Amino acid sequence: MLIQPKNEPERYEGVETRVQFFGVLLLAALAVLCVRLWSLQVLNLSEFTALAEHNRVSQTRLASDRGLIFARGGVVMADNRASADAVFVPGECPEDRLNAVCARLAEITGTAEKWVTTEVAKFRRSPFTQIIIKRDLTKADRIRIEEHQHELPGITIIVHPQRRYLQGETAGQLLGYLGEINQNELDAWSDEGYSLGDLVGKDGLERQYEHVLHGQDGYMVVTKYASGQPQLLTDKSGQPYIAKRDTRGHLLEKEADPVPPRSGKPLHLTLDLGLQRKCEELLHGVVGAIVTLDADTGAVLAMASTPNYDPGVFVTRGHDTERTDLLMGGNPNRMTHRAFREIYPPGSVFKVLLAAAALEEGAIKPGSTFFCPGHYELPGGSRPWHCWKHSGHGTVGVVEALTFSCDVFFYNVGLKLGVDKISKWCHAVGLGEKTGLDLPGEMPGLIPDREWKAKLYAGKDPSERRWYDGDTVNLSIGQGSAAATPLQSAALIACIVNGGYRVRPYLCEEQGPKKSERLFSDATIKTVTEGLRKCVQQGPTPPTGTGYLAHIDGIDIIGKTGSAQVASQSFQDKYKGDEESIPYEMREHAWFVAGVLDRSPKIALCVLVEHGLHGARAAAPYAKEVIDYFYANQGAASTPETAAAPDAAAAKRE
Repeated sequence: MLIQPKNEPERYEGVETRVQFFGVLLLAALAVLCVRLWSLQVLNLSEFTALAEHNRVSQTRLASDRGLIFARGGVVMADNRASADAVFVPGECPEDRLNAVCARLAEITGTAEKWVTTEVAKFRRSPFTQIIIKRDLTKADRIRIEEHQHELPGITIIVHPQRRYLQGETAGQLLGYLGEINQNELDAWSDEGYSLGDLVGKDGLERQYEHVLHGQDGYMVVTKYASGQPQLLTDKSGQPYIAKRDTRGHLLEKEADPVPPRSGKPLHLTLDLGLQRKCEELLHGVVGAIVTLDADTGAVLAMASTPNYDPGVFVTRGHDTERTDLLMGGNPNRMTHRAFREIYPPGSVFKVLLAAAALEEGAIKPGSTFFCPGHYELPGGSRPWHCWKHSGHGTVGVVEALTFSCDVFFYNVGLKLGVDKISKWCHAVGLGEKTGLDLPGEMPGLIPDREWKAKLYAGKDPSERRWYDGDTVNLSIGQGSAAATPLQSAALIACIVNGGYRVRPYLCEEQGPKKSERLFSDATIKTVTEGLRKCVQQGPTPPTGTGYLAHIDGIDIIGKTGSAQVASQSFQDKYKGDEESIPYEMREHAWFVAGVLDRSPKIALCVLVEHGLHGARAAAPYAKEVIDYFYANQGAASTPETAAAPDAAAAKRE
């Protein structure tokens, strides 16, 4: 029997074509892969090598010290101290002892045990993370931790620099304070090496010279694994070294020698620390300011304001409540320096400018006189303008008007000079504009004029926008809308003391003196100086000048008192001369500006006592003590006792 062979299976049509297609597709994929490998491993080798290296290593910042701040004579105002933090690395503590160590650590450092255990639990998956348990340890804290180190595995003390203010509240408002950098600052300084958490100057000199004081951070490069960040520790002096493991326990290595941080540059101030402290002591218990300048250069020798604050509360432990209270403001605001950030009606201090401007413009001559009956009436006016001395001063010239602060004389002078020229000379000497002091937040003050009033009442009836003679009369004695800072007033009297030059006040020695062209002639300076000298001199018989309480035998002092109203005359008249019954906030501000002509250096100063009523009683005695102290401590001849005042009634004048 014949067996028929099985039929061979037939191939489907198109098999060969499909095999060829998939073969080509495979070859194309291999070609793309080869090209990509060539691109990654050859063409882009340097780029991906750098990325891999970045993943392998970590660059960690080493904080720099802020620059030191020195007062005159090399006295340190602000430096840096080593601040120690207690750091816990749970991975270096045996698991079975973790809870006991947390409890013991909380007990020794005075922190809440629940808080410590909660913080440790947050990093259970990264047991080698450095957890800061307590910042800025006291010496006692450090000793207790070191004594119980055997009970505290995983506990390390890390040291870093922290700002220190050695003079407490003295010049605190001038130095300013530090605070954590905010997002706006971080964006603005993105190219200058700042990071979130950095402390930067928030006010005062710390803010003004932030980029000088900040310094340049260093860095250390160490091995990093994908599990987390490397660990950096410090020795007792704050020098960094590499921890043994990262957050997952992998061994770490130092990749290169660290680049040490560079400290900020030092700041040398013109401030006389002893004089600054004396001024602040004089103002203790009152709200006010004292400014003392080198009249020839504008260097700030002292600039006190009360109440003030200690900037150290912003960087030291245990002051959370006080920090909050300070930043909230309050009344009076301790954060506000009243010498250049508050403006006040200048009152009769303004008469110094008016007299000098009128003499220079020829509106009056040294021998010009006006009669003072105790009041002044504008032609067609509806009310009289009073002099502070209601019985009048009689016929007075410019010297006597400055000596006795005759209001009526200056009403006449102001009208003869005119508001346009008054405004011109105010801005020439620095009233109504910033002096250029190297501190943030200076107020410009205000000298009202035609343009200012027109803008103020824009859209109102033309009669309200118009400048009237009555406005000029008000301005002539530093009242109405006129406003100045004590710093501007000190610069004004400096212009008289130094012979007619405007100076720019400055605190940092590197700013150096900057003086204007001469503004006033010898003849003008001579006449004004004579009036201001007589204001302070004590005659053998009454009357004496309004500033006689600032007189010191043997020192050639010039001065001018001022009392600036903050309430209307009709309001004050309600109290019928009983000034002590006037509510405190409605009392007049007390001014006194003074200068010394026969000592080196010549100084110019301004004293302001808020709501002090009269410059003669509340401010002039402070000026006397400032002058006496300064020259006694400059090696000058001893100052004799001040003679008894021959005219007690004069103390109630300006």
